[in-house]
Amino acid sequence: MHNILKILFKFVVILSFSIKHFMTNFKALIKNIFLLFLMTILITACSKNKVTTPPIPNPNPPMPVPVWDVNALRGAWVTTAASTALESRANIKACVQTCKANNINNIFMVVYNNGSTCYPSTVMQNLIGVRIRPNFAGRDPLQEMIEEANAVGIKVHAWFEYGFSSSFSANGGAIVAAQPSWAAKDVNGALVVKNGFDWLNAFDPAVQNFMISLFKEVTTNYAIDGVQGDDRLPAVPSSSGYDTYTKNLYFSENGVNPPTNFADAGWVQWRAKKLNGFLKRLRTEVKAIKPNILFSMSPSPYPFSLTEYLQDWPTWVDSNYVDAILPQCYRYDIAAYTATLAQQKTYYRNPAVKFYPGVLVKSGATVQSDVFMTQMIQQNRSAGFTGECFFFYEGVKDKMPWFQGQYPFVR
Repeated sequence: MHNILKILFKFVVILSFSIKHFMTNFKALIKNIFLLFLMTILITACSKNKVTTPPIPNPNPPMPVPVWDVNALRGAWVTTAASTALESRANIKACVQTCKANNINNIFMVVYNNGSTCYPSTVMQNLIGVRIRPNFAGRDPLQEMIEEANAVGIKVHAWFEYGFSSSFSANGGAIVAAQPSWAAKDVNGALVVKNGFDWLNAFDPAVQNFMISLFKEVTTNYAIDGVQGDDRLPAVPSSSGYDTYTKNLYFSENGVNPPTNFADAGWVQWRAKKLNGFLKRLRTEVKAIKPNILFSMSPSPYPFSLTEYLQDWPTWVDSNYVDAILPQCYRYDIAAYTATLAQQKTYYRNPAVKFYPGVLVKSGATVQSDVFMTQMIQQNRSAGFTGECFFFYEGVKDKMPWFQGQYPFVR
């Protein structure tokens, strides 16, 4: 009995100690929980009144990466009409710098228009006694352009803007005055004039030789990267072909006189084939001088080009008569541009020849909007065309923000 009481007493002592120890720790636990709760309230209250400092912007944010093909042609036509770009060496330098800043890598500079050249020409001196466009006397704008452009990595193409057109509203100008038999004639025997342009007879061997001599002169004397004809080379209005030489040639090959209806399909095709033959010869003679030169043409859209100007550019491409074709898809709204581009693509069958759409930026007082510019380039890319050429430099200059801020990133 005594032992039992002894054990019971020990148990009570141990139990009392445990309860006391538990109560002590429990009070501490409750105290800690209360302190933690109080601190949470204080921190929350302070955070509501805290002013958040915005992150410091990166002073050198990463530049966006252009999405275009770096090897594709991005061109601009530079002419003397409605532009002073070629009026001085300083203007040429400014033109080149603007093109460079606007991501243009090819300049198509006019070298022949309105019956004169933009470089000192022995051919023109011998023909009409005028060596260079009068306001360029004492200079060589073509050489100046080559030097300035090459210094910043831009290629230069000699653009024969007027082609077989001799003058604008000048009754044929100095060339026809010197060589009256070179004039293109309509069915009534009158000088062919279309949209104000006076025309030479593109079928006359003497006229063809004259044009080839200009191309060869430039190719021989200048370090150019390319030569180009456009909607006036090789071309002539379809109302032409009624001069004595061409009528006799047609009769010798067909046994009958040409149709009096200039739109007759067979008559159109016969004359177009003559221009095709000229282009083949022109290419051959230019390439004999400089095999690696880019030989390009910028015709009107087909089939308008054929019915109006006897330009059969799909045959030029199919036959490899050109290295690149730049159809002038000049339109003023995206629906018309999309339709024209799609139409031209259907005639493009030879991928060995590069295709770069001609894009109208400015005409007269009209300058295309940023939205329309972006839409046109998007259509080019969607159609698989990696580059384009812009008409003309003054528009490229007017739209510097678009060319620098949007053009490189249009997909």
